[in-house]
Amino acid sequence: MRKAANIFNLGIKELRSLARDPMMLILIFYAFSLGIYVAAAGVPETLHKAAIAIVDEDRSPLSNRITSAFYPPHFTAPALIGLDEADAGLDAGTYTFVLDLPPDFQRDVLAGRQPTVQLNVDATRMSQAFSGGGYIQQIVQGEVAEFMRGTRASAAPPVDLALRARFNPTLAQSWFGAVMEVINNVTMLSIILTGAALIREREHGTIEHLLVMPVTPFEIMASKVWAMGLVVLVACAFSLVVVIEGILKVPIEGSILLFLVGAGLHLFATTSMGIFMGTVARSMPQFGLLLMLVLLPLMLLSGGLTPRESIPEFVQTLMLAAPTTHFVKMAQAILYRGAGFDVVWPQFLAITAIGAAFFLIALSRFRRTIGMMA
Repeated sequence: MRKAANIFNLGIKELRSLARDPMMLILIFYAFSLGIYVAAAGVPETLHKAAIAIVDEDRSPLSNRITSAFYPPHFTAPALIGLDEADAGLDAGTYTFVLDLPPDFQRDVLAGRQPTVQLNVDATRMSQAFSGGGYIQQIVQGEVAEFMRGTRASAAPPVDLALRARFNPTLAQSWFGAVMEVINNVTMLSIILTGAALIREREHGTIEHLLVMPVTPFEIMASKVWAMGLVVLVACAFSLVVVIEGILKVPIEGSILLFLVGAGLHLFATTSMGIFMGTVARSMPQFGLLLMLVLLPLMLLSGGLTPRESIPEFVQTLMLAAPTTHFVKMAQAILYRGAGFDVVWPQFLAITAIGAAFFLIALSRFRRTIGMMA
């Protein structure tokens, strides 16, 4: 009971110390409020209001038909320019696409001569350039085919494909971006808060005060783990209920309580990582550099931003030792697909085992660091 009381009281001390750090409070509030909103609403779809210009050298009904086929939200209203303005517009970044319809375009199409239409693309705008070229090709070919048939009615295909988009029926990018930002911020903030708390005590000299108190390194470390984990867990719950469901209107399919239980286990692992990194780094600048080396691979290779299947097999196997891999899989299953515990229990078990290993490693390192300071 005395150990539990020490852990509780030391954790309260950590919370009070955090409450006196305005920059950390601002970071927590931003990460789980405005940061979530920006990730969902600030990043447009793959092709959204792409600037396009058309050089119409034919001035025919067919060229006018193609010009009128480009409209928002995928494209802006096409700008009709001369051939001499195309390169200047691309060089200045005014247009992402410049479509050149050659002279006698309609006559050649009707004669079956297959005229060439030139599409100039500003490939520095990667996301729009990649998908926009395919959009434009489909639009031009579709308008030409309808012009030749003389009607917009299309022949019935030999096979009828019934498309059913589950879990995100409108294919909205914001649904995915908002939830994944919460998942990533849980990992980021838990590592930052615990590591910064340890380094702050070392820089302020309060760690020496703890050394003369009747507390053990286990109690000191456990207090930081539960206090910082609780802060992140509360902020995560606030973000899911208020920002994602309330403001962004993104539906959560599964149990938020089940997700928070899994997030709590994940925080057990990541807060231990933060303490380990805090014992390695000697100052906050060093901790920031170390954080970039650890945090970026955890986010990029855990399957949150790209499917794990697209990652090399060696890296997939290596990342099984990271708690974020199992946390992302568990979170997506619960929040996106409404999975229950009967589906995600392997991830719960893996996160618990990895968290216990990280805690023991961090505790061993923390004890050695405390012993050197004593």
